[in-house]
Amino acid sequence: MRDDQRRLLDIAEAIERIDKYASKGREAFEGDELIQNWIVHHLQVIGEAARSISAELKDEHSEMPWQQIVGMRHILVHRYFEVDTDLVWSVVEDDMPVLKQQVELILKELEEETPDIDLSG
Repeated sequence: MRDDQRRLLDIAEAIERIDKYASKGREAFEGDELIQNWIVHHLQVIGEAARSISAELKDEHSEMPWQQIVGMRHILVHRYFEVDTDLVWSVVEDDMPVLKQQVELILKELEEETPDIDLSG
């Protein structure tokens, strides 16, 4: 079973993977279906990991938009043929940098609480 730290690491890794192709810019995103699918997939991963975070951690970090993250996952999974690329790009451009910072801060806090845990694997 994956714990909260591992799930947060999953989110951080998915953000890095999104950044890899988002850095090519909106034009590349709009013009390349593979990049769109890559980014949408990793947004789904973020949503799935966030959905599985414990209620305790969500309560401790109410500044995180947990419901919106999970809601985005639901839209991407259940309304796949209605996905709005403008919305996806807006999330990537506006929300991912903030989410990345928030996740890194929570991970740092958790690491300080449990320094003996190896988070590398």
